[in-house]
Amino acid sequence: MSLFDLPIEQLRSYLPDRDEPADFDDFWSRTLAEAGRFDLAAEFTPYDLPLPGVEVYDVSFAGWGGHRIHGWFILPRGVQEPVPCVMHYIGYSGGRGFPKDHLLWPAAGYAVFVMETRGHGGASPGSPGVTGDPHGSADVQAPGMMTRGILDPEDYYYRRVFTDAARAVDVAAAHPAVDADRIVVSGGSQGGAIAQATAALRPAVRAALVDVPFLTHFRRAVEITDRDPYQELVRFLASRREGAEQVFRTLSYFDGLNFAARGRVPVLYSVALMDYVCPPSTVFAAHNHWQGPKEITVWPWNGHEGGSGYQTEEQVRYLHKLLAG
Repeated sequence: MSLFDLPIEQLRSYLPDRDEPADFDDFWSRTLAEAGRFDLAAEFTPYDLPLPGVEVYDVSFAGWGGHRIHGWFILPRGVQEPVPCVMHYIGYSGGRGFPKDHLLWPAAGYAVFVMETRGHGGASPGSPGVTGDPHGSADVQAPGMMTRGILDPEDYYYRRVFTDAARAVDVAAAHPAVDADRIVVSGGSQGGAIAQATAALRPAVRAALVDVPFLTHFRRAVEITDRDPYQELVRFLASRREGAEQVFRTLSYFDGLNFAARGRVPVLYSVALMDYVCPPSTVFAAHNHWQGPKEITVWPWNGHEGGSGYQTEEQVRYLHKLLAG
């Protein structure tokens, strides 16, 4: 790995123009209203796991189109009053995994709600998933999820995912063990992009933890990195040369820059300067467009793993200080 993007001095002030459709807010308002016609129909099924410090639930609810979305809900055992809840969104291709993978936040005294990303989780035996994506597209796509339905924003895959994530916040807020005023959205890579979007779509959340976010500043990303998943877009355009204008029009409704510009809650970002998957300039662009209180942790010598456990410790300290106020 090596430094390949802008110098850090330029990154800190990098504020590119945003490609935002005029009906961006209307599109998302209508999308969420359509999803709201379905009852959340949340189910919390106790999960038999002999861990004396936590209560584990296999959770499901109705996401976009009423489709069942699965996840984990884990609480510190024996809480006497509502606790903060960290919504955790998952990176590209990963499933919800196992409850033991998500014990940090309960150990810190918070609930955690792990939302599975529809259609993912089948590629890694260490992070299995159970949530499909029943909605198909009539258009061709490149392998992977990046180009699924990409010729129409109404049909694009991430319209469903971001809607699922917003509704997951509603599910958590309605749980009697959760303090609805202290819900935090979090994730890394694809999960960071989902958290970034959800903070804009559900502005009542208390804060956001956004690590090395994917799905952000699309055009620059595909121009400076040759790594997947962004290369899924390149491969699609290489065989559909006439489709570029429509592809980038669709992506403008899902670009993290446009969600970041609507971010008003406190946020802690992280970025890695040797990250070829989610280039540093795309992360700084989102951070710099964020409108609320913001911090960013910079990892100079790391790739897409970012700060890993070091960043997690930063997040615990950040939330303890923020939520205590």
